Amino acid sequence: MQQLRLNFEKSTWIYLVIASLLFILPFMMSGRSIMFLVMQIFIFGIFAMSYDLLLGYTGIVSFGHAMFFGIGAYSIAIVFDLNEPTMFYLIVGVLIAVLLAAIVSFVVGILTLRLKSHFYAMLTLALAGLFLVAAEKWRSVTGGADGFTISVPEFFKDRTNLYLVCLIVMVLFFFGLRRFTNSPLGRVLMAIRENEGRTESLGYKVLHYKVIVSVVSGVVASIAGVLYMLSLRFVDTSVFATEVTLDALLMTIIGGVGTLVGPIIGAALIEFAHHWLSDLSDVHWIFERWIILFGAVYILAVIFFPKGIAGTIQELYRKKRKKRQDNKEIKSEDKMAG
Repeated sequence: MQQLRLNFEKSTWIYLVIASLLFILPFMMSGRSIMFLVMQIFIFGIFAMSYDLLLGYTGIVSFGHAMFFGIGAYSIAIVFDLNEPTMFYLIVGVLIAVLLAAIVSFVVGILTLRLKSHFYAMLTLALAGLFLVAAEKWRSVTGGADGFTISVPEFFKDRTNLYLVCLIVMVLFFFGLRRFTNSPLGRVLMAIRENEGRTESLGYKVLHYKVIVSVVSGVVASIAGVLYMLSLRFVDTSVFATEVTLDALLMTIIGGVGTLVGPIIGAALIEFAHHWLSDLSDVHWIFERWIILFGAVYILAVIFFPKGIAGTIQELYRKKRKKRQDNKEIKSEDKMAG
């Protein structure tokens, strides 16, 4: 127990040091495009962590997670479009986004989480499609497929301020979700992932736990949508697209399912790959189809890193620690025998 606590404290300090380095990064770089890219990594890192709660810790596959991301983006955008963009209305917009995401995720969870995994995945895809169609048809409010541009509070017009806010929100969610997944409730979620039938036979109401994690995941995803809108100052129906959910799925799998830090690593890799390969479009036409190249990288990553980058590193660390502990036990037995 003491060894586990020591490892926990060591990893916590490592994460805090990395966060501190990221905190001073905007004061050391001058490129606005790089700062924007890193902000997108923070935002999609939050979104991917919310997806990891479903896939990595509960074993739930969702193809409609983008609906919560879109709810967050449109909630704050519509509030700013109808009112003066002040910090007060920012708080109002965030509260509306959180409330709507919680209600929708609760209703969707109650209606769909009784189904088997593949049926649930297909139904969430259909529900996300309904949100997409509704946003396209309700042009008077959403602007349809063309979308609309909004103004943001003066504080967020400074890219450095927005960068720091995105970083702070990501760090808070990381440690908050880490505590959540290490709690007794989180242990039940992992038990559901491993064997749902056995967990239910032990007396746990599996549906209740699934709905809880669905609501938490939806609320976190909506906050990512809010930050995404603040960074772009523009929103359209693409925030409800299936590609947004697939991005979160890829980020989670490549980074490491069930690790929380893995989705952030996956977000960094995908955003950097997208940015780098898009810049190479002038070199050769194939780089315009960057998703093809990234698909090949994804296949290789799944083959050689089946547990993702963070998951593979953790597995190697556990094996090394176990080997070290076994060697200590062997030496101790040799001393006793001598």
